[in-house]
Amino acid sequence: MKKVVIIISSILVVLLVGFFSLKFYYNYELGPVSSSDKTISVEVKQGDNYYTIGSKLYKLGLIKNEKIYKIYLKINKPSGLEIGKYNLKPNMGVEKIIDTLSGKAISTDIVITFKEGKNIRNIAYIISQNTNNSEQDVYNLLKDKNYLNELIEEYWFIDKSILNDKIYYPLEGYLYPNTYNFKDKNVTVKEIFKAMLDETNKQLSSYKSEFENSKYSVHQILTLASIVELEASKQEYRSLVASVFYNRLKAKMSLGSDVTTYYAAKVDMSERDLYKSEIDDVNAYNTRPLSMAGKLPIGPICNPSISSITASLKPTKTDYLFFVADNQGKIYFTRTNKEHEQTIARLQSEGLWERY
Repeated sequence: MKKVVIIISSILVVLLVGFFSLKFYYNYELGPVSSSDKTISVEVKQGDNYYTIGSKLYKLGLIKNEKIYKIYLKINKPSGLEIGKYNLKPNMGVEKIIDTLSGKAISTDIVITFKEGKNIRNIAYIISQNTNNSEQDVYNLLKDKNYLNELIEEYWFIDKSILNDKIYYPLEGYLYPNTYNFKDKNVTVKEIFKAMLDETNKQLSSYKSEFENSKYSVHQILTLASIVELEASKQEYRSLVASVFYNRLKAKMSLGSDVTTYYAAKVDMSERDLYKSEIDDVNAYNTRPLSMAGKLPIGPICNPSISSITASLKPTKTDYLFFVADNQGKIYFTRTNKEHEQTIARLQSEGLWERY
């Protein structure tokens, strides 16, 4: 009897030792792979589940043992795995990794806002600051004639006018200013431009009949709208400003718009004053020289809002030929140069206008 008790006790000891050894091994294999605090991004894709991503976690050095990892899943039955990216670390261990995976995925979406009245140079800068693209990537795409011809085929409002060699940036004026969401920083310039052009299509489609019935092309109307956008900071003045420009075109006068002169010199108005040589430069964008009498610039000088576009499509009917804005943004309209100069003199005397 004593011998039987000894045998049973020995078996129990072996079983206990085996049990604790297995438990130790199980817990050890669930533990951290290393003490490294390095963040490793893991993407859970459509169709993935906790079991299928086990091999990915193992290959990335985030878990020690794929089989033990799956045993843990069978025992604990975690839920809530979402598609998306998760930041994991080798020092987390399986339990913390599963806790992280069962939480919310990291939002990798990026939001980019392109403001009204900004030009391609600004757009290129904004893209470079918010994505993995450089400003040069933007400019290189704009030089791709095959790409531009594809856009001409795809969008009704784009024509061969954008291929003119005198145009600085072919898609200037066509990229609708708005706030856009993209998947992540790896978004391409083409994808960004497509989103912006699709929005332009959406904005302009409501006015398609007006464009078709106008004596001016879409390119010319967008060109005028871009000038209106910069000349009239307040929406209430835009249809009147458009009226002045149409009247000057009809009268074979130069538009005389400072904003076109700045664009011609590739200088932003907030950057510095222009040199006299830049003001007098005969350029396809500069509307000050007499050679530009009765002409629009070769293309848009910024990306205008729908407000400026509609103002250019439906200007107020007036006989105004001049306007001047004071330093508060209020615009004064006159019919003759004499009235115009008198208005400027009055504003100067009141400290509301300064001639540069």
